[in-house]
Amino acid sequence: MRRGAFRLVLASILLSSLTACLGTVVGTAVDVTLEVAKVPFKVAGAVIDVATGDDKDED
Repeated sequence: MRRGAFRLVLASILLSSLTACLGTVVGTAVDVTLEVAKVPFKVAGAVIDVATGDDKDED
């Protein structure tokens, strides 16, 4: 009986310590996903800027 209780406590401690690691991994994955999703918009904005040119030079 004692051995089962010890395993339960040990498993609880391990799971609670892994929660912080899991949160960090998920947070990093979300940050990377957001940055990857932003890239096409940044590229498209740069292409539009190059294609339209500077209107200030013509004035």
